[in-house]
Amino acid sequence: MITSRTISRGILKAVGSLVLLSLVLFFIYKIQTVILYIAISLVLCLIANPFARFLKKKLKFSDLIASITVLLVFVLILIGFVLLFVPLIISQAYNLSLLDTNTLQNQVGIIESNIETYFNLHQIDVEKMVKESNLSSKIDFNYFTDFLNTVINTITSFGVGMASVFFITFFLLKDQRLFKEKAKMILPDQNEEKILNSIEKINELLARYLTGLLIQLLVVFILYFIVLLIFGNENALIIAFLCALLNIIPYIGPIIATVLAAILTLISNIGGHFGSEMLPNTIYIVIGFLIVQVIDNNVSQPIIFSKSVNSHPLEIFLVTLISGITFGIFGMVVAIPIYTSLKVIAKEFFPNNKIVAVLTENI
Repeated sequence: MITSRTISRGILKAVGSLVLLSLVLFFIYKIQTVILYIAISLVLCLIANPFARFLKKKLKFSDLIASITVLLVFVLILIGFVLLFVPLIISQAYNLSLLDTNTLQNQVGIIESNIETYFNLHQIDVEKMVKESNLSSKIDFNYFTDFLNTVINTITSFGVGMASVFFITFFLLKDQRLFKEKAKMILPDQNEEKILNSIEKINELLARYLTGLLIQLLVVFILYFIVLLIFGNENALIIAFLCALLNIIPYIGPIIATVLAAILTLISNIGGHFGSEMLPNTIYIVIGFLIVQVIDNNVSQPIIFSKSVNSHPLEIFLVTLISGITFGIFGMVVAIPIYTSLKVIAKEFFPNNKIVAVLTENI
């Protein structure tokens, strides 16, 4: 028999559960930066594990020396990325400096004169309007100092973030065996084998996925580089590398890369004639990039990704599309790794479910 005390207890229990869930979600929201650092560190570990295993087995490195060596390689790669961007920035700044500033100043003067003539013809006293509007009091002169502080804070946060990621990655690489032993002690006995099998399989599939992603980016980089070289772009190597990196973002990344290549090509040809040099070169490069994307979307990407994570290309497309609609660009980037992990877990814990069996038959 249901009594008022039973009902009240049920309500209190439900309210307590909701409060606890809210507190957990709030806590996760507050530490989202730390979660992001850990996620990036886990990805770096997946990339570094094959290299670390090679150092330990073939060269007989200890866990400590192998981890330090791998991190040094990551740091050198990061420094290499930074050094790649510097020549591009200097080159584009030089191209912009070639602009005929006198012509630009004359054009601005003509526009200003035309505006003044227009207001005079309509008997509008601009000077009086400016004084009455008290425009100077509405201008926020703190904007520039705020902008400078934002830039400094961003650089500082990036530095702290990189240091945190490398610190976490170091211990994840160095103490993998220790973490596995501790996990075995914590995990419930009845599900211990399933959880460990899931983790092992996820590591294997994600390592293959990341390897496939690197191969895909390399293919796209080479094709972009060839296109830019054909049309004589001075910064072909750097622009191709930058545009290839944008391909990490499925479907949207290539579009951004094409627009970026077009803009950088226009800037690179600022000294030339617009009709005979700047515009034709830009159009040719855009067409070349579109051809590369057709090849990538229909040949290299489906083959590499479907083979690496054992999923059908249509399955990958739908998962990426749904994640993009739901969570934006970040959702598109992490869609395939998360979906693959969920498939592995589902197969391990619900092998007899018909839907799970169909989706995971190749895993």
